[in-house]
Amino acid sequence: MFRDELLDQAIDKASATMKLDYNSDFAIKKASFDGVSGIELNEITLAPHNLDTIFKIQRIKTSVNLWKLLLGDVQLGTLEIKNGYVQLTKKGKIRNFGAFLKKDKNEPKSDNKRDYAAFAYRIISKVLNLVPTDMTLENLVFKIDDNGKKATVNFKKLTLFETKLESAIEVKTNSFAQRWRINGIADPRNKKGDLRFFNIDTGAIKVPYFDERYNLKMSFDSIRFNIQNIDKSGGELHLDGYSSIANLKINHKKIADKDVIIKNARFDYRFLLGSDFISIDSSSTFQFNKIKLHPYLSYNTEEDTVYKLKVGIPKMKAQDFISSLPDGLFTHFQGMEATGNFDYKLNFMFNKNKPNKIVFTSDIKKDNLKITKYGNVNLAKLNSEFTYRAIENGKLQRPVFVGASNPYYTPLDQISPYLQKCVLTSEDPSFMSHHGFINEAFKQSIVKNIRTKKFSRGASTISMQLVKNVFLTREKTLSRKLEEILLVYIIENNRITSKQRMLEVYFNVIEWGPNVYGIGEAAEFYFQKRPADLNVRECLFLATIIPKPKKFMWQFDQEGLQKSYATKHQAFLRNLMFRRGLLVPEDTIGLSAPITLTGRAHSFLNIKIKDTTVIDSTATIEEFDF
Repeated sequence: MFRDELLDQAIDKASATMKLDYNSDFAIKKASFDGVSGIELNEITLAPHNLDTIFKIQRIKTSVNLWKLLLGDVQLGTLEIKNGYVQLTKKGKIRNFGAFLKKDKNEPKSDNKRDYAAFAYRIISKVLNLVPTDMTLENLVFKIDDNGKKATVNFKKLTLFETKLESAIEVKTNSFAQRWRINGIADPRNKKGDLRFFNIDTGAIKVPYFDERYNLKMSFDSIRFNIQNIDKSGGELHLDGYSSIANLKINHKKIADKDVIIKNARFDYRFLLGSDFISIDSSSTFQFNKIKLHPYLSYNTEEDTVYKLKVGIPKMKAQDFISSLPDGLFTHFQGMEATGNFDYKLNFMFNKNKPNKIVFTSDIKKDNLKITKYGNVNLAKLNSEFTYRAIENGKLQRPVFVGASNPYYTPLDQISPYLQKCVLTSEDPSFMSHHGFINEAFKQSIVKNIRTKKFSRGASTISMQLVKNVFLTREKTLSRKLEEILLVYIIENNRITSKQRMLEVYFNVIEWGPNVYGIGEAAEFYFQKRPADLNVRECLFLATIIPKPKKFMWQFDQEGLQKSYATKHQAFLRNLMFRRGLLVPEDTIGLSAPITLTGRAHSFLNIKIKDTTVIDSTATIEEFDF
């Protein structure tokens, strides 16, 4: 009787807490003890007021380890759940679980640093203690309804007996239905596990919900999670194991314009946590197809907040690397062949309190590395005449012939030296000496993007812009960016063409305005001139509009004069060139007047027409009271 009374008091206390703190009703229709350490609960529900029920379960039967309970820990021995559901819903912006995500206002704030190892070990131990040694689930359904985007995972049966786990699961969404199976070993008391996911039906396992919610389609043939060791000693927590996946297929417009397929991938991990750091140890190995790399990732708060990333690819055959690239991610490299070997190292460090001391190095060591076949892309066309067609929003633009038969085509020696200097200064000052990439530019880009918490600055060189325009598209996908990096490396390091030819093609293909391609069209569009006749002021203007050429008109006010921010930008570029000795004051004599657009570009300006009507002095002025 005393024991039953304590159980009733515990249920009443839980119900009161749910009502006062979470505005929810928690109820158990019947609760009783079963033997010495067993508890049976019937008709358990949790329902927020005026919202969808979070869960309703017909029957839960469990037992606890009495010795652990006496020490203050709850460790489940057995667990049986029959006929129930757990659902998370969102209608508009209202979530039925929203109240449970709010932070406790009464929780005391602490300035003390959290001991990551102790905290993680405590959480892991509590979670594993709640995993029973023997378990049976029957007809337990998990539902998600995110404004009509639905997914249901129905555990028709799941059993765990003597560490062996078996299951039968039905998955259903708005677009597909599948039957899954999870088999393997689960040993919570020894902190070990080895689980595999399979599809009972033919075809790959499809990941539910993400396709509708994020337009991310993912599937795989099988996946495996293995935990070999969880141990805390010497103030450090070690987690060791591995995960593997077969035939992973991903499709998302931000990744590539087609399916990306990784045939085999495996991650052998070793997580280390200390009192003031969290890291993935460098002994970890990530492998996809034949490519192996050793990652090191660290978050340290010992003195400052410091982030570190190191990636190393041990010496491997270049052809093995090329053949291991994921299908769909590097379409321009299909059929590429290479000889020799290489190894690669990346080192990155960022101190949150000392952002200007960022470390970023990228180093590749080649051993008789040579590209013998360039795949689907014709890199040699840079050295000959060709037709260029820009692609915008997936649509081909008008053809622009890069060659002498195009009256607007301009050889490099017929382009104003002022314009060449202005563009190189603003876009890529070390173009003539670097090999496609500038580490310092990458560092500054990373610092600014971290500060603004968004991608607000890139680190593109003229080489990268040229490759993007001539060989790729303007789509902002991971695939395009990775292909751009590899193509630049190949062009710059295999002497495909000269720097002078690259710069000449660049000036003749980049966009300078709405439907304006190449410097020949641009000089006429803005100033009715040939590129050789442009003065310094006009060259400064053209150089500063390259990042956003279609928005040049916003630099001008209703009087047709440049706004102050635009003139300041050009003055900054001019003074920078003075300091570097690229211009002398004599170059700007007689160019103090405001810049004037004399070509067709003038019609794009939103100029307010002045009223030039002559006022009749004899006219009567009438006053109106509004």
